[in-house]
Amino acid sequence: MPTIILLTEEALRPSDVANIRTLHGEEPLDITVLVPADTERNVITDIIDHLSLFELKEAWEAITDKETADEARQEAGAALQDTLTALEGAGATVVGNVVEDDPLPALTQAVTNTDADEVIIVTRPHAVEDTFHADWASRARETLGVPVLHFYTGTNFLG
Repeated sequence: MPTIILLTEEALRPSDVANIRTLHGEEPLDITVLVPADTERNVITDIIDHLSLFELKEAWEAITDKETADEARQEAGAALQDTLTALEGAGATVVGNVVEDDPLPALTQAVTNTDADEVIIVTRPHAVEDTFHADWASRARETLGVPVLHFYTGTNFLG
């Protein structure tokens, strides 16, 4: 049974779950889910990301929304629960945790503790991080020593 570490910044959509299932066919999966509590958002980067995707409303919300650290942790907890439920519904054995803003230390520890076969990272497109290879997947590929697959939520596009 493949052991997978899944890092996602929001609850998986049905298409995301289908993408993960497609990777391994019908074989049983053991998945550890990590969802970072985004308590230290970079507003400028968020605005650029939204504008690069022509998401004007979301860009405005990035400027005007003042989410507290507690709200960010609650949002991450809800995303974790929704993701665990979706993956269990697809037949996977799952556990998960909300982790700190920079998920790489927790990701590294999870890979080591579970002797993971691969890492799957699911994010929205991030123009700045993706362009300069500062995204989670690029950073993970440099340090983990296991295959790292990055795809964008709601799509079949790989990052």
